[in-house]
Amino acid sequence: QLQLVESGGGVVQSGGSLRLSCAASGPVLPHKSKGWFRQAPGKRREMVAQITNENSTNYADFVKGRFTISRDDAKNTVSLEMNSLKPEDSAVYYCQTEWHTGIFSWGQGTQVTVSS
Repeated sequence: QLQLVESGGGVVQSGGSLRLSCAASGPVLPHKSKGWFRQAPGKRREMVAQITNENSTNYADFVKGRFTISRDDAKNTVSLEMNSLKPEDSAVYYCQTEWHTGIFSWGQGTQVTVSS
């Protein structure tokens, strides 16, 4: 059974950096895109960054210039490098994959907390 598992969350001071990774277990399947979303308490889940299978990237305005998404198809992973973190970046971060079938998979989430 295919699963997405995030890692790399934690607590960091404002201005610090974290790197999130998401590994897909199970069979390696073609995908259309991989991405990261986040959800803070009381707020809706929002897109943070996405990368297509042609390496086209899309970032939310609030992370442009600070976050970088990358993927490694050989390892079946997608990563999110987060720099210049702000307290408002605190949230549970989820990775997502859209498979070639149009089906979406989500990870279980990893907590990122940025202290001021």
